[in-house]
Amino acid sequence: RQSMSRRGNCWDNAPMERVFRSLKSEWIPSTGYLTGQQAQRDISQYLMNHYNWIRPHQFNDGLAPAKAEEKLKTVSGMS
Repeated sequence: RQSMSRRGNCWDNAPMERVFRSLKSEWIPSTGYLTGQQAQRDISQYLMNHYNWIRPHQFNDGLAPAKAEEKLKTVSGMS
């Protein structure tokens, strides 16, 4: 279910809705999970490993978010 802010408000949940859409369509099995512990382990694996380090994002010119951030730190001279 999508959320909407009042007219004129710039607060939008679009980035998080995109993450959850990707999670639901790419990762969670259609049959669901047998236990909450299985779900927590699998979803954590997706978010912390696959989504942040492996999955390419169009916004970052095909780089995963963590890799794009590392590249930005290298270019800017920040450690």
